[in-house]
Amino acid sequence: MYRRLIKPFFDRLMALVALIIASPIFLIVSFLLAIFQNGKVFFTQKRPGLNEEIFLLIKFKTMRDDMDENGELLPDDQRLTWIGKVVRKSSLDEIPQLLNIIKGDMSFIGPRPLLVEYLPLYSEEQLKRHLVTPGITGWAQINGRNTISWQKKFEHDIWYVQNQSFLLDMKIIFMTIYKVFKAEGISAEGSATIEKFKGNKE
Repeated sequence: MYRRLIKPFFDRLMALVALIIASPIFLIVSFLLAIFQNGKVFFTQKRPGLNEEIFLLIKFKTMRDDMDENGELLPDDQRLTWIGKVVRKSSLDEIPQLLNIIKGDMSFIGPRPLLVEYLPLYSEEQLKRHLVTPGITGWAQINGRNTISWQKKFEHDIWYVQNQSFLLDMKIIFMTIYKVFKAEGISAEGSATIEKFKGNKE
C-alpha cells in the first residue's frame, strides 16, 4: 500500500508545496541561466521510468552546447559554466524535476532515471531498478552518487527496490540534505559528471 498509494499521493502533494515555496529560487536561477547560457535554461531528455515507460525528464541546464571543429560536443568540464557549477554543486538543477513528480513520472526517492540507451546493456538483475518509480535522490545518491562505480550504483538501486519503506525513505531524505550541504559526490574523479555506462564486463 505504501508503494502504490501512500507514497505517490504524498510525493505529488509535497512536490506542489515545494514548487510553490521554491518559485523565487526557480525564477532567479532561470534568469541567471538565460543570461549566461545564451537563453538556454532547461535540459530535457527522454528517460525510462517505472516499468521502463519512457518520460521526458526536466532539469536546469548547467552546460553550454559548445562543439569542436568536427562538430562534436566538447568534454563536460569544458562546457560547464560558472553558474552551472554553482547550480550543480547546490543541487538546484534538480528543482524542475518537481514537475516530473507532480506529473507522476518520478518520486522524491528512488533509483535515478538514467539514459534510454542503457536499457539493452543492463543485466536481468539490474533491470529490477525499474520496478519502482525513479527518484530525484536515492540510496545510491547518499552512498557515493557519482564517485562510485556503475556496478556499485546498481547494487544500491536493487537493494532499495527490495527494501523500500517509509522509514528508509525518511532516512534517505535526511541523508540527502546532509550530502547537499557538504556538496559530496557531485562529480567523478577527473570529470564534471560521470562516464557513460558501457555495459557489464564479462
